[in-house]
Amino acid sequence: MTAKDLHYYEPKNGHGLKHDPFNAIIAPRPIGWISSRDAKGHVNLAPYSFFNGFCYVPPIIGFSSTSWKDSVANIQETREFVWNLATMDLAKQMNATAAHVAHDVSEFAIAGLTAAPSKIVGVPRVAESPVAFECKLTQIVQLQGADGEKAQAWLTLGEVVAVHIDKAMIKDGVYQTAAARPIVRAGRRGDYFEIRPENMFEMVRPD
Repeated sequence: MTAKDLHYYEPKNGHGLKHDPFNAIIAPRPIGWISSRDAKGHVNLAPYSFFNGFCYVPPIIGFSSTSWKDSVANIQETREFVWNLATMDLAKQMNATAAHVAHDVSEFAIAGLTAAPSKIVGVPRVAESPVAFECKLTQIVQLQGADGEKAQAWLTLGEVVAVHIDKAMIKDGVYQTAAARPIVRAGRRGDYFEIRPENMFEMVRPD
């Protein structure tokens, strides 16, 4: 094999590039479009690019916030949140909810979205989204480095206790991942990908 010409760096010393490649390499990433509310009833809706699923039974999802933001504070207070699937049709609205606004300002209103009531939790979901997970908090963990020093980042984990799926996304009893045309985060400040049916392929696992 021909040796590759590698760009090598140690993060503590800087990456030496125009943009930090870390979150561009770990890509694409699902978007944690999280709705939450505080104990006084103020509702928040915000996207997080550090998001994923972590367990089947019970179903657990989580997102990491790179500072102590309203979403984390709200979830700590009420111990509930909703994840809403971000799709190509909702891309502009999702992006609008990333704006930094006062705590009592509703991102639902800013983005022109409908706050639909959930079945189990007291947090609204995005009615326009084809999929929503109602969640109850399981853990909030402050992340730390290998040296034990605390990072200004908090991982919020929640158990999915109710699921809403647009039936148009289900065919012959199987959820069609690409049918919703979900968008996923890439690098830099504004790079995304759209998942399309024609770009999917199947590989049968060897076991």
